[in-house]
Amino acid sequence: MNSQSVNEIIQFFNRGGAFMYLLAACSVVGVAVILLRLLGLRRDLAVPAVLRLEVERMQSDTENPTGRLAAFLMADRSPLGRVIRVALKHLEVSRTENQDAVQVAARREMVRLEQGLFILEILIGITPLLGLLGAVSGLVKVFGAFGDAAGQSDPHVIASGIAEALTTTVVGLAIAIPCLIAYSCFVRKIETIASEMESIVSLLLSKSYQHRTWRRTTESNPAP
Repeated sequence: MNSQSVNEIIQFFNRGGAFMYLLAACSVVGVAVILLRLLGLRRDLAVPAVLRLEVERMQSDTENPTGRLAAFLMADRSPLGRVIRVALKHLEVSRTENQDAVQVAARREMVRLEQGLFILEILIGITPLLGLLGAVSGLVKVFGAFGDAAGQSDPHVIASGIAEALTTTVVGLAIAIPCLIAYSCFVRKIETIASEMESIVSLLLSKSYQHRTWRRTTESNPAP
């Protein structure tokens, strides 16, 4: 980026007046939240493939079907791993009670996955309003210049006011639109992760309680 481009950016920023500083702060916050959520909502971190494969490989008619899965969980810190730990911890209670415990853990993980999204919601709402406020401020300058004295209005003041009105409006919308797109994508991604986690844990519970039935049947009908 050459010096001319830098000067043009500075001039564009200065035309927006004081509201540009608030909009600049909003843009920095928005970019930070989007980058953090892009990292935090990676599918391989939220739903590790190794855990999904271990659940699919579980055999309910073996002596210890959750042994390998428990070993993988020892070093796992993913949302799916934490929910599976809760499921395994409550295997001695009824399936209904276990499902209730899993739902509580899953809701807690969803809250963690949604961290920061409320900031994007706020930015989506306030940045257009800040742009509008800057526009109104610019128009006040324009009409103030017109109202001083007919024929003596400073055209530079009028041009500056119009530039402030247009600049802040454009910048406010330019920040809100990417935040809205990112927010919608993140919400959809969280829904997909939640659905996949629900499917995996449901399969785990099904196999685990099938194992309990198999074990009771084996104990009541020992091999000759």
